[in-house]
Amino acid sequence: MPDSFEPADISDEGQAPARDHMEVPRKEPIRVLVVDDHALFRRGLEIVLAQEEDIQVIGEAGDGAEAVEKAADLLPDIVLMDVRMPRRGGIEACTSIKEVAPSAKIIMLTISDEEADLYEAIKAGATGYLLKEISTDEVATAIRAVADGQSQISPSMASKLLTEFKSMIQRTDERRLVPAPRLTDRELEVLKLVATGLNNRDIAKQLFISENTVKNHVRNILEKLQLHSRMEAVVYAMREKILEIR
Repeated sequence: MPDSFEPADISDEGQAPARDHMEVPRKEPIRVLVVDDHALFRRGLEIVLAQEEDIQVIGEAGDGAEAVEKAADLLPDIVLMDVRMPRRGGIEACTSIKEVAPSAKIIMLTISDEEADLYEAIKAGATGYLLKEISTDEVATAIRAVADGQSQISPSMASKLLTEFKSMIQRTDERRLVPAPRLTDRELEVLKLVATGLNNRDIAKQLFISENTVKNHVRNILEKLQLHSRMEAVVYAMREKILEIR
């Protein structure tokens, strides 16, 4: 798979407290279940991930039905799963996996760049959506990020999400009667940069503040708006005309 992109950091949901300097080594490896209907692809992922000291492949499955069974038995930290598979697809399996292994986080790794698949995967509980054009090295990086509470979506797919959200807002005339919670000037600055797709590190550089401060601002924004993710905050802000993405 060619080197093509760095997965976008688009969520602060559930992330660990920020560490300004050295990362604290994990006490236990991240336990991963690999799900894909191509045995050769599964084997390739296992070989690559076996080189990572902090990642352990604990099982594999060839379709969504088998993935649910394995998830219930193995209780993985991360499920790395294809979208389209025989018997039961990955999106359909997402909901069932979240029921039998609530703590498991699901990353869809697929060739499908269809917006519908992306939306359905997120609705079903997927925390990441990566295209198979991602480099093998970036797979490990994405696994670590999701294990730390971030959401990982290929930049091209994240762009489609924002485009769809903008179209959705433009199609509706419905407006909320309840006034929007008041954000500080700094929080508005952070929210506008989040809306452009920047991650916390880049926002920190642009505003000349620490990454930890950015995370605190994002957390405060989500609390004030009573939302759960950065994407929801952007959609809310556009709908309430707090900001506009041109």
